[in-house]
Amino acid sequence: MKNSQYFEVLAPAGGPEALRAAVFAGADAVYLGGPAFGARANAKNFSREELAQAVAFCHGRGVRVHVTVNTLLKETELPEALEFVEYLCSLPVDAVLVQDMGLFALLRRRAAELPLHASTQMSLHTPAGAELLRELGADRVVLARELSLEEIREIHESCPVELESFVHGALCMSVSGQCAFSALLGGRSGNRGLCAQPCRLPFAAPGGTGHDLSLKDLSFVREIGQLKQAGVCSAKIEGRMKRPEYVAAAVSACRRAADGEEVSQELLSDLEAVFSRSGFTQGYLTGKRGASMFGVRRKEDVTGATEKVFSSLRGLYRGEASRVAVSMALEQQGKELSLTVRDEEGREAQARSPIGQGLSLLPKERCIQQLGKTGSTPFRAESFFVPEEGVPCGVSVLNALRRQALEELLSLRERREAIPYREEALSFASHPRREGDLPLRAQFRTVEQLCPQARNCREIVLPLETPVETLKRLREEGYPSIFLDIPRALFGEEKRTVRQMEQHMSAGFDKFVCGNLGTVALARKLGAEFHGSFSLNIFNTASLECFQELGISTAEMSFELTARELAGIGGTLPRGVMVYGRQALMLVRNCPLANSPKGCLHCKTPGCLTDRKRKQFPVVCRGGKNIEVLNSVPLWLCDLQKELSPLDFGVVRFTVENSVECGSVLDACFRGETPGFDYTRGLFHRGVE
Repeated sequence: MKNSQYFEVLAPAGGPEALRAAVFAGADAVYLGGPAFGARANAKNFSREELAQAVAFCHGRGVRVHVTVNTLLKETELPEALEFVEYLCSLPVDAVLVQDMGLFALLRRRAAELPLHASTQMSLHTPAGAELLRELGADRVVLARELSLEEIREIHESCPVELESFVHGALCMSVSGQCAFSALLGGRSGNRGLCAQPCRLPFAAPGGTGHDLSLKDLSFVREIGQLKQAGVCSAKIEGRMKRPEYVAAAVSACRRAADGEEVSQELLSDLEAVFSRSGFTQGYLTGKRGASMFGVRRKEDVTGATEKVFSSLRGLYRGEASRVAVSMALEQQGKELSLTVRDEEGREAQARSPIGQGLSLLPKERCIQQLGKTGSTPFRAESFFVPEEGVPCGVSVLNALRRQALEELLSLRERREAIPYREEALSFASHPRREGDLPLRAQFRTVEQLCPQARNCREIVLPLETPVETLKRLREEGYPSIFLDIPRALFGEEKRTVRQMEQHMSAGFDKFVCGNLGTVALARKLGAEFHGSFSLNIFNTASLECFQELGISTAEMSFELTARELAGIGGTLPRGVMVYGRQALMLVRNCPLANSPKGCLHCKTPGCLTDRKRKQFPVVCRGGKNIEVLNSVPLWLCDLQKELSPLDFGVVRFTVENSVECGSVLDACFRGETPGFDYTRGLFHRGVE
């Protein structure tokens, strides 16, 4: 699709009725979830039987079906997920959306012909990241919502892979795949389809609105052509948990805009009435970020969705859309009449009827008129062959031939050959338990946080922006091996980042920490040594092995895993986990602290958000580009040495601490003590659903 002029309107289908609304309203493709492993677990979703029916229904009407298997998978879930995708291949579906890199790698080997789409949960927002997924076998990349049109265009021009971008619907405050708010506050992981949307609750920034983590919904419907011009091939509508009327309204508006037709203000007003948050925003795509992007569900947003609006929108999907073009040939063959119907892909169905005695000829024009009455079917007759003299039959016979032939053609279109799926044994090498003390990797947000105790760590991690001369001085002062942390958000900054990496490598600092697939791609291309951070979302052995094949040296596992789950992960790649620090709840591009009349405050020290229980959540900014919302209390696992024995190292991450506090923390870490301040065990024991 990348090199064609085709442009796809992709609709959500949270259940069978929403699916029908999407198809009848004009969607080219739908995306939906099965009984498990979808990023919207609370949508109605589809049973296996319903999935089979949905695929047949859509294929009969020329609509593609993409199924979401886009959650992070625990070790014990991999066999079931693989078996589910094998079932999807048997239907077959047109694409599977994947987040988990382990599942992605396994499917690429087992089902080579199955189109795989890299979910927006992979946080892909750079040319190098998109290119890496293309090289690994992704047919399409679903881009991060935070990209501007110019940044999308840069990816398109750099990488020959299909690009899918959101055009309408809810915006998460965090970059998708980088939010742990719901997981850490309530045990419901957004990476596993169970986000409780805590960001919609009151979180107040100084001088803000009081809901400074809640964004308006995106709507770029009338400007959909600009997405196509930027290189997007599929305009995606968010909303698998929305009503069918919402789906129909959004699809109808996008369909008209994509076809170059005027979208009426009435339809747009109905779309806003059925669901919005203080109206809509286009801030990310236009690059105009700021306070105007924030919004909540107001009373008027709720009351605008009247029964009159819903009734009007139901009319958009009340009947079949005649979307499949066919040709019809009516012939007399001896004592029989035959009607042959052919679609554009070459499928052909035929109906026959004996010719009755003593019938007069039905004129050609009348035959064409009757054959063209396909209104209650998905077919549209575009060409006819009828003998010039007409045919000897009655209208009722002609109608019966048309119905029979079209029903047979629909049945033929619903049947597709299964996608080949190759069974493989799912087995991994066990990982030995470590003996002795847990080696520590200390990561500092700024050089000023460095303390003498850091010399006793196995390695230290400093920002990539650290000047080379400073790094040389630290090396001379006896600090251990220095890793450089690449920012995990590189919106529009990829070329500058490469220059920084090359500058440091030329001075002998060639070890990097990567927290995004795009930065992994950069390190590989430069031939550097690189280590994985928590934000790569490594959740299972297959994912570890995938990154090991990419050349990663060590990996920090996801902090959503429990001690027991970590112990069950095999493979030979050295792995660790964060043992101290304020865990990143969100990675955002629109700073909540700038949601005030003064705009960006150019914070020199971390600010904070305050929730309704008066808890404070630090917000740290890295060069105005990487903005993280941190947990209100730090994680502490350093006294759990026995439970940490399956791991090869621990990560101590400093964010808001000063140098003295960093030293005290490291002293306690080395001694394996329980600290004298408030802390959390995070998800190390309780885990996530």
